[in-house]
Amino acid sequence: MDQAFSQRVTSRGWLDEAHAWVHERAEEAGHVLAGPIQQPRVRPWSTQLVVPTDRGRLWFKANCPSMAFEPALHELLAGIAPDQVAAPLAIDPGRGWMLTVDRGETLGDSREPTLADWRGVLIATARLQRRLADHRDDVLATGVPDCAPVTVPDRFDALLDLLRSVPADHPSFVDAETAERLAARRDELVEAVARLATSAIPVTVQHGDVHPWNAFADLRVFDFGDLQWAHALEVLSVPYGWITSRTDIAWDEVMATYAEMWSDVASPRDVAELYAATAFTQAVNRALTWWESLETATPEEWTEWGDAPRHHLLRVLEA
Repeated sequence: MDQAFSQRVTSRGWLDEAHAWVHERAEEAGHVLAGPIQQPRVRPWSTQLVVPTDRGRLWFKANCPSMAFEPALHELLAGIAPDQVAAPLAIDPGRGWMLTVDRGETLGDSREPTLADWRGVLIATARLQRRLADHRDDVLATGVPDCAPVTVPDRFDALLDLLRSVPADHPSFVDAETAERLAARRDELVEAVARLATSAIPVTVQHGDVHPWNAFADLRVFDFGDLQWAHALEVLSVPYGWITSRTDIAWDEVMATYAEMWSDVASPRDVAELYAATAFTQAVNRALTWWESLETATPEEWTEWGDAPRHHLLRVLEA
């Protein structure tokens, strides 16, 4: 394996290069640095630098190879929906680098999210999905993974083959008995795919990780590194897990708000049936995100996060 992402982005050479790029792009935008650049966060999939300037704080983000599409995607989203996504200050698509203005506190940092907050976040999410649904080629041209329902059966097969072929001590190893149980659900997965592929609710941008720390206090979503081109309703999976496991908020009320955003093309019953079908596809697609985000991880990082691909693929058994 090449040098792990987290090792590369903490190396002196890489930091010098990133700092130089930040200085140049910030000055071009009229910002004068007002203090040392800090690196508060390093993960196997991304790192952030905090850049103090005379006009406020800037954020630099660099992504691992599988998420390097984010800067180009962010710029595209800002061009199509500028009222929902603020344009980055600068991007380097080839290196997966992006510089943005600080947009204030996240929802999670600003307050305990209420029912009204969750409704607002999912309304904003659905609006963005509707606006992007006709921009497939533009979105995929940025490098976003095509995880449309029709692609899922082959992805399921490939991931199952992969996880049962890794060493038995690998954190995402799938043993023979579990592999058989997963394979036995394939026909149901294919049926779910057929239902989603013919639905009136479209394949569009699927944020992939909607939670209170990926939304600003004004309820606009950001952090698009997990985004896929997938069925719209897959976006509900993470909010459902968050709300039902961490809060007393009534999920049915949140779901009803999101469903209303599609009421011109689907009834609440249709939405419920389609959401049930995405339990298959979202599990497979999320397993892909995790596997690819860890491909340049260290052994220690694999130990910490490496069971995630298996965990999500096994959710097919619960669908």
